[in-house]
Amino acid sequence: MSGVLSKNTLLPILAAAIVVPVFYNAYVLASKKAAKAIAQAIAMELAKGKSESEIEEEKEYTTTEDGSKIERLRTVAETEILKRRESAHQFIEAMPKDQNPVQLYMPNQLKDALFCGHLVTDLDSIAGAIGAADLYGGLPCRASELNTETQFAIDRWGVKVPEKIEIMVDKHPDAGICLVDHQQLSQVNPAIKEHVKRVVGVIDHHALQSETIITEMPIYLDIRPWGSMSTIVAHTYFSMGRRPSKPIAGMLLCAILSDTLNLLGPTTTEWDKMIVALLAEIAEIDDINFLASQQFKAKSKELATLSAHQLVCGDQKAFSLTGADRGYKIGFAVVETTDDEVIMVRKSELLPELRIVKAERKLDLIFLAIVNIVDMRSHLFLAGEAERSLAFAAFEGPISEDGSIMDMGNRVSRKKEFVPPLTSATKNWAMPAPGSVETVAMDTTELYQDPLDPHHKIQRRPSKDLDPDDPSLKGI
Repeated sequence: MSGVLSKNTLLPILAAAIVVPVFYNAYVLASKKAAKAIAQAIAMELAKGKSESEIEEEKEYTTTEDGSKIERLRTVAETEILKRRESAHQFIEAMPKDQNPVQLYMPNQLKDALFCGHLVTDLDSIAGAIGAADLYGGLPCRASELNTETQFAIDRWGVKVPEKIEIMVDKHPDAGICLVDHQQLSQVNPAIKEHVKRVVGVIDHHALQSETIITEMPIYLDIRPWGSMSTIVAHTYFSMGRRPSKPIAGMLLCAILSDTLNLLGPTTTEWDKMIVALLAEIAEIDDINFLASQQFKAKSKELATLSAHQLVCGDQKAFSLTGADRGYKIGFAVVETTDDEVIMVRKSELLPELRIVKAERKLDLIFLAIVNIVDMRSHLFLAGEAERSLAFAAFEGPISEDGSIMDMGNRVSRKKEFVPPLTSATKNWAMPAPGSVETVAMDTTELYQDPLDPHHKIQRRPSKDLDPDDPSLKGI
């Protein structure tokens, strides 16, 4: 047998590292052997989750006017939480309500430090700063003004907005500074650059590049290749036997969902899935989809900061509909905005992205509705001939000359006005014969996140071994 542990073997072992100490304390009257056995069993389920066949049937149905039912398929976030719901509950219940007096190593240099994220502040940098400051006994700060998604989370969880770092470095002249969610000089607030000798720590999940901050003395570093910096902070809470408060758990949860695109992004790890299940338990979230959709609506108010991939996948649901010849898996994404023209002019980005996501997720059809919430009107992006055919059968709306957009008139609700007509129309509809090539093979492109991008957008690019002049990659 190889001496190298596989991911499936290693993850439960590492998960046990945070679970076992909690259960030793919780079952102090039981034998240590029994407590360890219980802990290891729960750690295994937390790490890998139950199989999908073991998860109880929990699907959402909508009844149409003709009495038929629409089945909505579970999202990845729902599935991962359901797979770990029982073990997450057991773990959180066993955690001490008060601070655990027996703690692991806590770096002294982070005590009373100022925790600050990057310029062009996002949710992960704010939630991470708030969580880390509470965890290590410091003060949270912000490097710039909040975006709409972060403000939503702040309001949702009733958390105080951190003070500006420019004020805090002067107000606390002896405090060290811990960078969170970044370590590149190009993303450091100027007020910190003026006091770089005060930097005592970095907690981050991004790659180290040529502009990584340089310090004169050794500092505390916690850099892990996970999907969110908030996952690291939450994991440290649990490793130390500490339960984050409900507001902080909620902030960290929202940040992980944001950074991992609801656990669908390319940076998502098993650790993110496990921590999301634990935080959802503490934050008392019963409907993770509703939280994610509300968050995406808030983010959509700043459309310029979102990539085509984020727009297509941010609020997408999959439905299983019955056709005249077979069943069809249909993806339906919605973007709500006060200025739909900002989205419509990005057609050359969105149509190729729709086709790629359709192939990646093995969907039969995919639609993207752009809803103007001021005029209460919408337009539907049509990825190909199949989408044009079914959309016309369902809505009979006028289609643009190039066949890529349908005017949906005053229809604005996916649940009541988009999916029910599609369901009815699909019953008498069959997939048209394939026409021109309208999809891009999955292996022709890849998702990436530029560590120097201040918005941390998840973007798509041609695979490195492709010919950039290949006509099938046009628009990508």
